[in-house]
Amino acid sequence: MTELLIRLFVKDSEQVSNPDVRGRYGKLSGLVGVGTNLLLFVVKFLTGFFFHSIAIMADAVNNFSDMASSLITLIGFKLSSKPADAQHPYGHARMEYISGLIVSFLVMMVGVQLVQSSFGKILRPQPTGFGFAVVAILAVSILLKLWQSAFYAKIGKKIDSTALQASSQDSRNDVLSTAAVLLGALVSRYTGLMLDGWMGLAVAVFIIVSGIRLIIDTTSPLLGLAPTKELVREIYRKIMSYQGILGLHDLNVHNYGPGRCFASVHCEVPADEDIMVSHDIIDNIERDFLKDLNIHLVIHLDPIVTGDERTNELKGVVAGIIREISPDITMHDFRVVWGTTHSNLIFDVVVPYRFRMADDQLQQTLVDRIHQMNPNYHAVVVVDHTYVPKI
Repeated sequence: MTELLIRLFVKDSEQVSNPDVRGRYGKLSGLVGVGTNLLLFVVKFLTGFFFHSIAIMADAVNNFSDMASSLITLIGFKLSSKPADAQHPYGHARMEYISGLIVSFLVMMVGVQLVQSSFGKILRPQPTGFGFAVVAILAVSILLKLWQSAFYAKIGKKIDSTALQASSQDSRNDVLSTAAVLLGALVSRYTGLMLDGWMGLAVAVFIIVSGIRLIIDTTSPLLGLAPTKELVREIYRKIMSYQGILGLHDLNVHNYGPGRCFASVHCEVPADEDIMVSHDIIDNIERDFLKDLNIHLVIHLDPIVTGDERTNELKGVVAGIIREISPDITMHDFRVVWGTTHSNLIFDVVVPYRFRMADDQLQQTLVDRIHQMNPNYHAVVVVDHTYVPKI
């Protein structure tokens, strides 16, 4: 069914990096979500109303919140596909995350209201009706939600959408909540225990917890989530595959929404190489990254002296001092300005998050250690911090 819907409604479905194709996937997912959840809401609400079941009505309201979520997701995909403009030069793709955040708060509000209704049913319990129709409706609802979860999961994975992956998880949650309502109805029917209010409360708490999780999932990308190790590893592998690149450092990756990835990096090249040749290499890398990975990459050239044995030997000694302080520290941009009275050893070090030493303490430690090695050596140290996970 999912593949059929994709073939019918998503033109050029394999070109998932194309913003227009991504928008078509989002539109299809939103419309499917609105249609199926609206149907479930109407059927369940009427069933709960006629059979006097607050649990079924709570489950119906949960489907209504899912419908609202699908509608907001649909709007979010529409807005996120807008092209960049003067006020938003990086595009509008983060609207997808904002729409997910709005949905999360709506889900929580629905859960709080259902808690109040369920407490009323617990304090003043009333017998609920039961019949084959109730069992059939809830069973069909479970099957439909299972398909809906698989539908969202497949498309979410295909276009790498956190909003749709969250919708898939929400649908799986709905399966559990509806199953709880069905179990409560069966227990009440055959034991006489009035569990309707308690099941309604359980569904309400479940909705609130889901809302909190959705808030966490949608807030992280808005705050600035670190790139995955897989992406960092692929960036390193691809750049180092080009002849003339000796190393790289100071990688920064900024995600402005799905399909809106910007990155910058310093690439080390031989200092004795023609600058026009090195510049041509980085131009090719930047173009290839945009074409192959859809990443807008900006590269800074760092010329590295490789033929000076004296400098290379001293670099190895300094690297050993750094390893003694911590093996987690890395060094780059090492160079020496030789002088008659003293020589300046200039380099940068990169420290991981939550490093045990403050920046100024580490800086002074390196200056002192190098000065002890040779009083004529003056260290000029810049302490950098990494913004990508270690690979």
